[in-house]
Amino acid sequence: MVAYVRTVKTASGATAVQIVWSTRRGSRKIEHLGSAHDDGEVEALKAAARQRLAEGQTTLDLGLATAGVDGDPLEIVATKSTALWDALCAAYRVLGFDVATGGDEVFRDLVLARIIEPTSKADSLRVLAETGVAAVDYRTVTRRLPKFAKPAVRQALSAACAARAGLGATSLVLYDVSTLYFETDAGDGFREPGFSKERRLEPQITIGLLTDLS
Repeated sequence: MVAYVRTVKTASGATAVQIVWSTRRGSRKIEHLGSAHDDGEVEALKAAARQRLAEGQTTLDLGLATAGVDGDPLEIVATKSTALWDALCAAYRVLGFDVATGGDEVFRDLVLARIIEPTSKADSLRVLAETGVAAVDYRTVTRRLPKFAKPAVRQALSAACAARAGLGATSLVLYDVSTLYFETDAGDGFREPGFSKERRLEPQITIGLLTDLS
């Protein structure tokens, strides 16, 4: 007896999946598995039919890796967030950071990994692996850190940011603000009650300090 899977159109327009059992004398037995209206459902029924045909069959143990049966969940051996990584790399290049760092891929990977998930240097390697990017080992990262901390690298990165933002000549400005409270209970228009950094509610003033390169 020979068995095979076939599909036929029904009167309603659906696709029926059947198992046909035929003999040499021409007699046939048809087992109806079900009907479907889209390709996904049809494939699911065909997979069920193939599993039905495989029931009761034994295999020789040859010690070889066997493929999964149709319908079994597929094993995921690797993943890669290609669209995400390509977009981040493109933005990195547009900002000019690749040129500023001399094309250092370790620096790039650490920066982009922390955009994906802010975490430590060591854990950034885990983020890269989950993204599907081949990362260097942690010892390589620690060896490169002194290079990244050099003033020349920092200046090159700052220049790249300024160029992208279209900044002209700039001066360094530092600004800080603080409060001073007074041992009095009433305000006078200049000293007003508030909440100082010392957690005091007495009248106080706010002072600021502005400095430049000079």
